[in-house]
Amino acid sequence: MSLSDIEIARQARLRRITTIAQERLGIPEEHLVPYGHHKAKVSLPYIHSLEGRPEGKLVLVTAISPTPAGEGKTTTTVGLGDALNHIGKKALIALREPSLGPVFGLKGGATGGGRAQVVPMEDINLHFTGDFQAIALAHNLLSACLDNHIHHGNALDIDLRRIVWKRVVDMNDRALRDITVGLGGPGNGFPRQDGFDIVVASEVMAILCLSTSLADLKARLGRIVVAETRSRKPVTAADLKVHGAMAVLLKDALAPNLVQTIENNPALLHGGPFANIAHGCNSVMATRTALKLADYVVTEAGFGADLGAEKFIDIKCRKAGLAPSAAVLVATIRALKFHGGVNVADLGREDLGALERGLANIQRHLHNLREVFGLPCVVSINHFNADTEAEHALLRERLGGQGVPVLTARHWAEGGAGAADVARAVVAACEQPSTLRFAYEDADPLWEKVRKLATRTYGAADISASSAVRKQIAALQEAGYGHLPVCVAKTQVSFSTDPSQRGAPSGHVLDIREVRLAAGAEFVVMVCGDIMTMPGLPKVPAAEHIDLDDEGRIVGLS
Repeated sequence: MSLSDIEIARQARLRRITTIAQERLGIPEEHLVPYGHHKAKVSLPYIHSLEGRPEGKLVLVTAISPTPAGEGKTTTTVGLGDALNHIGKKALIALREPSLGPVFGLKGGATGGGRAQVVPMEDINLHFTGDFQAIALAHNLLSACLDNHIHHGNALDIDLRRIVWKRVVDMNDRALRDITVGLGGPGNGFPRQDGFDIVVASEVMAILCLSTSLADLKARLGRIVVAETRSRKPVTAADLKVHGAMAVLLKDALAPNLVQTIENNPALLHGGPFANIAHGCNSVMATRTALKLADYVVTEAGFGADLGAEKFIDIKCRKAGLAPSAAVLVATIRALKFHGGVNVADLGREDLGALERGLANIQRHLHNLREVFGLPCVVSINHFNADTEAEHALLRERLGGQGVPVLTARHWAEGGAGAADVARAVVAACEQPSTLRFAYEDADPLWEKVRKLATRTYGAADISASSAVRKQIAALQEAGYGHLPVCVAKTQVSFSTDPSQRGAPSGHVLDIREVRLAAGAEFVVMVCGDIMTMPGLPKVPAAEHIDLDDEGRIVGLS
């Protein structure tokens, strides 16, 4: 019987994190803030002392459009980091932290799988170092101070109908999406409509992950727009005089977290913004730190390349001055057959015709990475036992003919050694000439930015919006926000806004349903299609399988 992910992780022989920091990264023990023996924060003074050091090469791991069959992007990120170290390179991985909502909901944990995991797996998937709790507290402090200001006279003349700042909790709970607060009489404030988002959808999360220092963090927090006055002027966290207190709550959370893989290679885990409503990447602070400490840094962007890689490049790289040397596009034979029209129950059967049809999805992602963004690419195919040699041969023939290395990876079963060929291909790709490009320019108007993004990367024919949304976009442009990047929030499972459209749909119209300003994070969210910022639990949530045994060990966590 095969072992579960948590059983494999529990068998790992972990080394003290202070030892890994000193021996593998050269970080003195006094610059670590340990959280037990196997996880620690890297101090901000030490991080700032790294300024001026040369930087390593940045490798972006992304994927085809997600499917129920799974692609294994995080597993590949961990496995590739181990593989680079296995072939003698000094490599470090940089990942996001998991959210408790998905851990207890549908998705499960986010520490990789099999022999390619970051550990201690239980700690990382649960409370870890308290970063998400700090973000939730800072966010909800702003919510509380907003309602308190209104209760005590509303000196800023805030229009209760135009409050845009919700509350947050790190759990999937559909009952909290739309609520009424302030009931119970005058002592409890003014009744108004409100709601909860999940913590990873908070603008505070995005701000933490884009900030470069405590001063930058505080300034960004101050720019958060929470409401409008009755004369339609924006009200910010700085207007409420609460951004300093928010920064106090986030002071320790801004420092990246250091852990290790099963193979005792170092890993930085920090932050976890949604890949829809935000940019879906680990923190700029962690990525920059990793680049100063290693020759190769492997990082991951959320969902498929049309969302995660695009936002990584158009938002994070644009703002932080980062430039990946290469991209790794992750796929599975199963997932490509799903995009070719096969039902989930039938994915274990050989079907070359479906695989051929499903290639349209990976080919468009490759086109975007190479032609739109200018990155050398490697395709990594996660191996499943049901795959056939004929299917792998077809994939190598079709994609290899386009000059892209296509390699089968077995890191899930074999650890770093199982992805050594992928690692060598990545090293070679990093030596290729590349010029990072963006999907749009800073100077483009907001409307044009979305249009270019939709037509260049989604295969759309055009974009549309109601007259009310068009007015909102025009107002933001006129108010001086036109230079900001756009963050398109749409379904992750299709290039279109229709989740049933598999493969590579073309000619559709991207309709902008809603516009949200994230002034502190410095991007404008364009909500397209049916996107929720507070997920619900599935009929059988993962929480039903998570438990403690008689010896106090966690079981069922995956």
